[in-house]
Amino acid sequence: MNDWNNLCARAEDLLTRIEGLMHPVQPDPGWNAALAFRWRKYGNKGFIEAVAHPHHITFDALHGIERQKSLVDQNTHQFVRGHPANNVLLTGARGTGKSSLVKAMLNKYAAMGLRLIEVEKHHLTDLHDIVAQISGRPERFILYCDDLSFESDEPGYKALKVVLDGSIATASENVLVYATSNRRHLMPEFMRDNLDTRHIGAEIHPSETVEEKSSLSERFGIWASFHPFDQDQYLNIVAQWLTHLGVPELDLPARTAALQWALGRGSRSGRVAWQFARDWAGKQKIGGDGARDNS
Repeated sequence: MNDWNNLCARAEDLLTRIEGLMHPVQPDPGWNAALAFRWRKYGNKGFIEAVAHPHHITFDALHGIERQKSLVDQNTHQFVRGHPANNVLLTGARGTGKSSLVKAMLNKYAAMGLRLIEVEKHHLTDLHDIVAQISGRPERFILYCDDLSFESDEPGYKALKVVLDGSIATASENVLVYATSNRRHLMPEFMRDNLDTRHIGAEIHPSETVEEKSSLSERFGIWASFHPFDQDQYLNIVAQWLTHLGVPELDLPARTAALQWALGRGSRSGRVAWQFARDWAGKQKIGGDGARDNS
């Protein structure tokens, strides 16, 4: 009899473990203690995890992108107030503030209930599971996909299309997708894609390949395009960051060094301006030779 009881107990324990694997208990991400989260996955188990130290960039700290700031800010304000709002695609040159603007939205509207969940591209197939976990919560969530681009037939491409627009189920009203990309259409475009374009009378009918590649970006209601900065814009951003870091003015040595810094990196962007300002301010604070060649 004891052997039978032991066998039953072991069988029940095994069944409990199997049920746990099939329906894992989701850990509490700490909704009341964090503002930013990320979707993590171990094996086949996915869960929402709090970000201990999110990037605290402020809305006013972003310069040279006033039009883009206004566009995204208005949409986000509508969203947190519970009014209709759109998914947002931020595209353009690297280092021009796309990701920083999304993070600034979190810091500006966190007190009104906005939260951010970062989802990596290879986890986009889990979007339905993520939405299901947050659909009943009182907060407003931005699902944030950074540096998004796809190759042909990637599963995340179709999963994102369905969540944005195309599923028989209505998307949760407390969720929007904000994505950044260097590509407007999120997929590589080739000259051969245009070979099947048809001309009917005065009208041009793109090929099915071209239409398929543009169909995902068209599901974002708002496009915010970012462009490389000219020299004056770049230097203005450098000056703003130097002031922020305690350097009172952009004098001639700093101006010359800032231009050399940008030339050495082949880019005049907000990111390059921030990196130069940190380097220059640090040298000034330790009394180093801040005017030396940084190329």
